[in-house]
Amino acid sequence: MKLPLYFKFILGYLAFGLLGFATISTFSSSIMYGHQLESYSETIYDEANLIASSYSSVYQGKNNGQTKKQNMDTAYLQLQAVADFAGAEIWIVNRQGIVVTDSSRSARAGTEIPGFDPTATGNRQYSVSDYYGLFPYDVMTVSAPITGNYNTYGYVLVHMPVSRIREASNKSLDVVYISAAFIFVLSLIILLVFRKTVSIPLKKITEGANEYAAGNLEYHIELNSRDEMGYLAATLNYMSSELDKMEEYQRNFIANVSHDFRSPLTSIKGYLEAIIDGTIPPEMYEKYLTRVISETDRLTKLTQGMLTLNSLDSKGYLSRTNFDINRVIKDTAASFEGTCATKNIVFELTFSDTIQMVYGDLGKIQQVLYNLIDNAIKFSHADSVIYIQAYAKNEKVFISVKDTGEGIPKESIKKIWERFYKSDQSRGKDKKGTGLGLAIVKEIIQAHGENIDVISTEGVGSEFIFSLPRSTSL
Repeated sequence: MKLPLYFKFILGYLAFGLLGFATISTFSSSIMYGHQLESYSETIYDEANLIASSYSSVYQGKNNGQTKKQNMDTAYLQLQAVADFAGAEIWIVNRQGIVVTDSSRSARAGTEIPGFDPTATGNRQYSVSDYYGLFPYDVMTVSAPITGNYNTYGYVLVHMPVSRIREASNKSLDVVYISAAFIFVLSLIILLVFRKTVSIPLKKITEGANEYAAGNLEYHIELNSRDEMGYLAATLNYMSSELDKMEEYQRNFIANVSHDFRSPLTSIKGYLEAIIDGTIPPEMYEKYLTRVISETDRLTKLTQGMLTLNSLDSKGYLSRTNFDINRVIKDTAASFEGTCATKNIVFELTFSDTIQMVYGDLGKIQQVLYNLIDNAIKFSHADSVIYIQAYAKNEKVFISVKDTGEGIPKESIKKIWERFYKSDQSRGKDKKGTGLGLAIVKEIIQAHGENIDVISTEGVGSEFIFSLPRSTSL
């Protein structure tokens, strides 16, 4: 069973909360308890020193205007007040470790502390134990010496139950736990943000991907966020629209191929059947066989164009060299001498320099020039001029082929680069066209990393301009 991403995130969130609480409980309890021990020990140690100071005055014989008994009573009242305030048990012991008095009025008086050692705590001011087995529970014991005249008369021992310290520690921990729980609840906002910014958009994107996989390329993912999810959705929408266009293009491609193949094949079949069944007399065979050959030439040209486009679709097909573009233009224009003579069309060639070396695929550029000049002748009026220019600018050489013919309708300019596209004028004037010439031209120029543009005005003429990189080694 596949778990949704949002559900996994919730499980991770809950696991984080439980582990976080367990960690806080474990470490905070220990840290808080140690802090409380230190805090209580410092407070009690100060109180123990005050009590020791009072008893020191008694042992030194300082009466302060009072009898020794009065001084002892005063000191005891202070001892009892501190014991009640701190919730502790306070002993006064002599140097031999015998309890002289305690805060509970002689309950422990006379008790000898076994193995009494006032230095047992070392450099610490407190110890935690049952204090030589005298308590049935652990106590924190703080010791302060009663001194005077460089003599030690005894010690003040303050015993506070550890349970009291733990109770205070737990109360402090309650604040920590409540704060942690509050933060945990507030962090639910993260889940809401995740759901809104990740989970829901991802679900929409997944639904869109499934629609595209099912063939519904018109499906649009409704997501307008300006983040990575929004960018992904926009990219998928663009991809689907392009794929939809590609499908439309493929349908048109097949329709155009079928149309352009059907027409010559129908003619060839008709002529051959007419020859076989005797409809065409023997003396007319040469005429109609010539037409058959013309139609097969048209099929050959169409097939060759498709093969050329197929090779252009693959990478690395160019064989680049340095060559003189002026010479290529002259040779290509000369190959149309017979066609131009029929319509009395002349070429006017203009070059900005005697030799202009460019870097590209010589054979492919010849094909570009051939297709552009062929188109120019096809749509030029009789007794007209075709202008061909080549001029250098910066690191480029620009080649222009311009006619003064029919021009291209405004609505057709963007479509002339499409494979098999023919304007109505093209179909009306030249049935032999394949609609692949300009598509081949654009593919070749783009493969060189260059651009080709067209400027056309209907009834005035058209100009095609493309660029090539200048040769770097002359």
